[in-house]
Amino acid sequence: MALTDDASTGFRPTGPAGLRGDVSFEMQDPKTQLGQLLSASVARKPFSELSDVTFHHRGAELTGHVLLDTVEESGYTLDDFDAVGALTAAAVPLVTSMITAAGSRGQDLDGFVMDFVYPSIKGPSIKGKRVILVDSWLSEKSYVQTSSLVTLRNGNELSLDFGIVKNEGAEVLAVAALIGGPFSTLKVIHPVTGDESDLPFIRAYDEDQLRG
Repeated sequence: MALTDDASTGFRPTGPAGLRGDVSFEMQDPKTQLGQLLSASVARKPFSELSDVTFHHRGAELTGHVLLDTVEESGYTLDDFDAVGALTAAAVPLVTSMITAAGSRGQDLDGFVMDFVYPSIKGPSIKGKRVILVDSWLSEKSYVQTSSLVTLRNGNELSLDFGIVKNEGAEVLAVAALIGGPFSTLKVIHPVTGDESDLPFIRAYDEDQLRG
C-alpha cells in the first residue's frame, strides 16, 4: 500500500516522485497506517461503525496502540486509569484492542461495556476504579448508532452512561473516540442528582482530516 496522502497530517508528500520515493504501508508509523485504513472506511459515507477496520487483524492491533498513545498524549498514562468502557457495540472491539495493547506493554487494563437493560455494566467490577469511556465515532456530523447524535445534540445518552458508571462506584476521567469532532469537552448531567460535569474529550483523528 503506497503512501499518497499522509493521513496523520492531511498533507500530500511533496517533491519529485523519483526523489521522494514511495513508502510502503508497513514502513509508516502506526498512526499513519491506521489513518489510511480509516480514511478508506469513511470514504463517501456519512457515518461508519468502522468494523472493517477495528475487526481487521492489523487494524485491531493499530487501534489499541494508537488509542493508548493518544490518551497518553492527552495526559493519561496507563498508571492513571484502570479500565476502559465501550459506550456502544461499535466500541467493543476498541476496548478489546486497548486491553491487548496495554498487556503487550506490561500493564493491566480492564474493560467493560454499557448494559442499558439492567442498567449496569458488563465486565469486571469497576468500583473504585478510574475509567475512560470510549466510542468509535463521536461527532456532531455523525449519524446515530446508539449514542453519537443523541449524545452530542441532547446529552441524554452520555449523561445516562455517566450516571451508570458513577453508580457503579467509578470515576470517569474522560471520553475518547477513534474519530471525533472539533471540541475538547462534553457536558454531562447526572440523571439522579442533576450535577453537571464537563468531561475532557480525546480524539485520535479529526473527521475532516480523514475525509481530507
